[in-house]
This record gives sequence, structure tokens and C-alpha cells, in this order.
Amino acid sequence: MRITLHDKSLEIRLTAAAQKALARRDTPLVAEMELLFSCLLRKRVHFGEAAELAVPVNDRLAVRFKPVMTRRCSVAAGGAALPAECFPLENPRPYVPNWLAIDYRRGKWVGEFDYAG
Repeated sequence: MRITLHDKSLEIRLTAAAQKALARRDTPLVAEMELLFSCLLRKRVHFGEAAELAVPVNDRLAVRFKPVMTRRCSVAAGGAALPAECFPLENPRPYVPNWLAIDYRRGKWVGEFDYAG
């Protein structure tokens, strides 16, 4: 299925397990694609309930895109979470990925997104 996010088409890929888990929910799941700008780019998908600024995919799923940045770069942090803050983009369209894949494995939501077909 496809939605439009920041004037760009985004393909949503749901596994069969994710579709079944979504069907059992009483409230919509929000998948937030986070793109971290630092010395390297990092992509993560967070799942939650807060639907503000999210675009509905259907009555069980909504999606949003959140660019963030760190104040400093520390490779020595070894993957530790550095303090990040919202990084408002004047035109987020070029940074919105082409697809978002969502799965449900061992009782947890798993997601990834990318820019290649």
C-alpha cells in the first residue's frame, strides 16, 4: 500500500505477522521513521501510540517522519544514545524514504526504511 508523506509517495510493506498483529489492536500503532543527522546517518523506526503529526495508513496504522540531530559527534560512545533534538527541515520531501517495512516478531514490532527501490 502507498501513502503520501510530505508530498512524496511512501510504500508501506507489512508482513503477514504484522497484518495479524495490527488487526488485534484497539488503537492505531504509530510507526515513526527517525533519521539522525550526526557524523554518520542513522535510521531507526520507533513504534508507539502518540499519533500527533502522523499520517494515517488505515484505521490501525499511522506513519510519521522525524529528522533529528546531535549537538556533537562521538564515535567513542559505542552506539550509546547521544542527546538528540528535532531538526526541522524546510523541505523534508527529499529525506522521506521510498519504503517502510513493518514486521511483528516474538511479540515486538520491527521496522526498517530505505531510499533504494
